[in-house]
Amino acid sequence: MSIGPWQAMLVLLIVLILFGAGKLPNVMHDLGHGLRNFKKAMHENEEDNNLKKTDPNNAKKQ
Repeated sequence: MSIGPWQAMLVLLIVLILFGAGKLPNVMHDLGHGLRNFKKAMHENEEDNNLKKTDPNNAKKQ
C-alpha cells in the first residue's frame, strides 16, 4: 500500500492548516532531528546486540 499524489497533497494541506506556513520549516527541522536520533539509537542498539552475540565474556560481566 503506497501513498498516491492526492493523499500526499491532502496530508500537506492538513499540515499547512495545523501549523501554518511560518512554522512549517521548524516542524520539518525538528522532525529531521527526531529521525536522526532514532536512527542513531537503532544503530547503537544493533551494535550492542552484535557485541553481546560475538563476545562470550560480555555476558558474564552483566
